[in-house]
Amino acid sequence: MQSRTGTCKWRASLKRSKILHMALMGTSDPSGEDEASQEKPFVLRALQIALVVSLYWVTSISMVFLNKYLLDSPSLQLDTPIFVTFYQCLVTALLCKGLSTLATCWPGAVDFPTLHLDLRVARSILPLSVVFIGMITFNNLCLKYVGVAFYNVGRSLTTVFNVLLSYLLLKQTTSFYALLTCGTIIGGFWLGVDQEGAEGTLSWTGTVFGVLASLCVSLNAIYTKKVLPAVDGSIWRLTFYNNVNACILFLPLLLLLGELRALHHFPLLTSAHFWGMMTLGGLFGFAIGYVTGLQIKFTSPLTHNVSGTAKACAQTVLAVLYYEDTKSFLWWASNMMVLGGSFAYTWVRGWEMKTQEDPNPKESEKSTMEV
Repeated sequence: MQSRTGTCKWRASLKRSKILHMALMGTSDPSGEDEASQEKPFVLRALQIALVVSLYWVTSISMVFLNKYLLDSPSLQLDTPIFVTFYQCLVTALLCKGLSTLATCWPGAVDFPTLHLDLRVARSILPLSVVFIGMITFNNLCLKYVGVAFYNVGRSLTTVFNVLLSYLLLKQTTSFYALLTCGTIIGGFWLGVDQEGAEGTLSWTGTVFGVLASLCVSLNAIYTKKVLPAVDGSIWRLTFYNNVNACILFLPLLLLLGELRALHHFPLLTSAHFWGMMTLGGLFGFAIGYVTGLQIKFTSPLTHNVSGTAKACAQTVLAVLYYEDTKSFLWWASNMMVLGGSFAYTWVRGWEMKTQEDPNPKESEKSTMEV
């Protein structure tokens, strides 16, 4: 009896360790992959992937530029980053509830899970919601204080934190090649900070917020995997509870930081254009979760990381062109180091996973002959 209990505990511990490892490494369970996509013609699959990747790029880049406008536009002069983040969470929660209602009324037309606010579930997700608030708040604060061109470098340490947390929480060692790619990312980050300082555009406040955002992104992946069973594995239910919790937790912050008072004196508070842009930002915040999941579904988590790296490169170039900035060779080199290191880490992790999943053919033949 004791042996059976010990075996159950060992299996549960192993399952938790596997979940944390998947979260930190950005991998997925191979058993959950959609095999039906393999049956589609190659041309159709290629077109679907191209469309999904393009949709992800357009949504993500548009959201960054729109948030920069809302957070730091001279024409708005709105110094309420917490309220901007709160409103986007509110729009996302309302959209989730609205789609859930439509799915209930017209089950054949809209495919969306049924959402009912359960306080017990909301409490169980609260630790993730705190990390989620830190992630989106620090992301927006970083974007407020740094330029869009430097934004990618400013919050480029997520991969490094993934490796660090995998060691601290799982005692999981990382290969030399993976550590080498992390060193390249860190070098690119410091070179970028140095070059921003040399050009007189460095914001240490924004840089610190970027580092904190990177840490929260890594923690968010861990806690997401841990609390998914509380919402029956539904990402949309998790999104709903996360944003409802965030809206509630943001309210005291709005009071303490005096942002409600600042809003009261904001001259464009009754402007339809202002609220239209705010609502559009909320729509993009909702859409990015959908298109991210869609890109992972039609490709893979590793391909999603590669696409995100390429998107960051395009976003940086667009920002430099749009704002008519002039950057030095070393500044561009820092970006290439960050992007190259991120891409190399993704490639190394993919190669290591493939090596682990596909044993040496000679070893397989040997074991078969011995049997």
